[in-house]
Amino acid sequence: MVVNKYLAEFLGTFVLVFFGSMGILSVGGAVGAAEIVAISFAFGLALLAGIWAVAHVSGAHFNPAVTLAMLIDGRTSFGDAIGYWVGQFAGATVASLVVMAATSQDDVAGTVTASPVLSTGIIMEIILTTVFVWVIMAVTRTGGRHAAAAIALTLVGVHLAGIPFSGASVNPARSFGPAVVSGDFDQLWVYIVFPLVGGIIAWGLYRLFPAASPAAVGSVEVVEVIEATEV
Repeated sequence: MVVNKYLAEFLGTFVLVFFGSMGILSVGGAVGAAEIVAISFAFGLALLAGIWAVAHVSGAHFNPAVTLAMLIDGRTSFGDAIGYWVGQFAGATVASLVVMAATSQDDVAGTVTASPVLSTGIIMEIILTTVFVWVIMAVTRTGGRHAAAAIALTLVGVHLAGIPFSGASVNPARSFGPAVVSGDFDQLWVYIVFPLVGGIIAWGLYRLFPAASPAAVGSVEVVEVIEATEV
């Protein structure tokens, strides 16, 4: 059923935002090296879990910037992209509502992405999202059974590099959910606009350095692993 793809995106984004948010709260608001590592792996492992659970259904985007890049590349139809975006934003919002039910609205506010220096946040979100989405576009063509791990580890790296500077959102839905539930919209526009810009740049880089076909590199049905959204 077509609706299963949208539900899969809802559930996968829910898992990503819920576990990532709880990972942030579990370190008690500290931002030292150990806490950054813990948060980074909370998001990366949550993404890996979502990929393993529903990639065969939807392709496991869980991120509007990924869906935008796949849409531009012709791997996702416009109708599916709309359904994916609705599922992703809804999943993130429900995840933050559950976090609030388990903790408090103030705790949800502690999971909102924000940058101490706005210009730095903008630059970081563009660069980090570009790298993240570029890797996704490439490994879903060439990565075979290693694609899921490559994507999850890239997200870990993104967080290790970006948390102190931008919060390392690289995902409009991930920022949207906590912002809506906490009522903190101050920098939300940054985390909506610039990850999408990064997704577009990533598509351009992928087209500039196109990946070989799965057959050419000996991959075994990459589509089965992560890319299940062909038109």
